[in-house]
Amino acid sequence: MSSVELAEGIVEHKGTAAVCVFCASGPVPQHYLDLAAQVGTKIAKRGWTLVSGGGRVSMMGEVARAVRAGDGRTVGVIPRALVEREVADSDSDELLVVDTMRERKGLMDAHATAFLALPGGIGTCEELFEIWTARYLGMHRKPVVVLDPDGHYRGMLDWLHGLVDSGFATQHSLDLLTVTTDVDEALDACAP
Repeated sequence: MSSVELAEGIVEHKGTAAVCVFCASGPVPQHYLDLAAQVGTKIAKRGWTLVSGGGRVSMMGEVARAVRAGDGRTVGVIPRALVEREVADSDSDELLVVDTMRERKGLMDAHATAFLALPGGIGTCEELFEIWTARYLGMHRKPVVVLDPDGHYRGMLDWLHGLVDSGFATQHSLDLLTVTTDVDEALDACAP
């Protein structure tokens, strides 16, 4: 049975691996939903916990449903203002309802041992860049991984390499981001 509780502080995750997945929460083509389900199935097979944004629609919902279908554990974190908009995942093993996006990201970060970005839009990119920047600045040592099986992020990655070429970013910063096209390789990179 799932529970809904109000998050009042950051709780450090202890125990098994917990992968925070950033991905689309809006309408996407079916192959992206299939990718999310495949990722969720493989997270569950590894005995890991899923940490997500707490919505039950689109890719976010698919990955969570697949984890639970494989008897895995899910933790969702959602701002009160998005409970209706993103249709809160009331089936989560643990659903934390917070007041702000900053609280949401803080709790997602605290519950995770690794971060995995699937294809998504500006929200996914914002989450990815924030957690990757924190890794670069030494604020955490958790893996940050991008799973890009079809070139969704190709333009962004080309731009990032251009930042290195022009001196606005270091090669070291790019080296802290694992990019792969394969689900198993992505999850291997997330392993504790």
